[in-house]
Amino acid sequence: MALDLSMPILVVDDYKTMIRIIRNLLKQLGFNDVDDACDGTEALSKMRERDYGLIISDWNMEPMTGYDLLKEVRNDGKFADIPFIMVTAEAKSENVVAAKKAGVSNYIVKPFNAQTLKGKIEAVIQA
Repeated sequence: MALDLSMPILVVDDYKTMIRIIRNLLKQLGFNDVDDACDGTEALSKMRERDYGLIISDWNMEPMTGYDLLKEVRNDGKFADIPFIMVTAEAKSENVVAAKKAGVSNYIVKPFNAQTLKGKIEAVIQA
């Protein structure tokens, strides 16, 4: 099954530079329908207005972290099945375990490139 390049993607990060980097990587991969949010609260608000095919979220944000966003998404029947990729600079095993328990679809440790991102997206979309 080929990736749907028209699929809307929501990128959540409180660091504008990281949003720009992920947006550029997605564009390199052929995705052009990319929205962004600066934290989990804004992300949930946008998700109530539009259906997304994928969420890519940073872990460390204030006031609502990516981990809290993940838990909210998985506990909401409307959003529970949306693939969710967590991005973090920390490769702590307890974070990975916590994210897995909360229902994360995949995990990326910064820094990463377009090929890594593509592989993670393919893994969650075709799963």
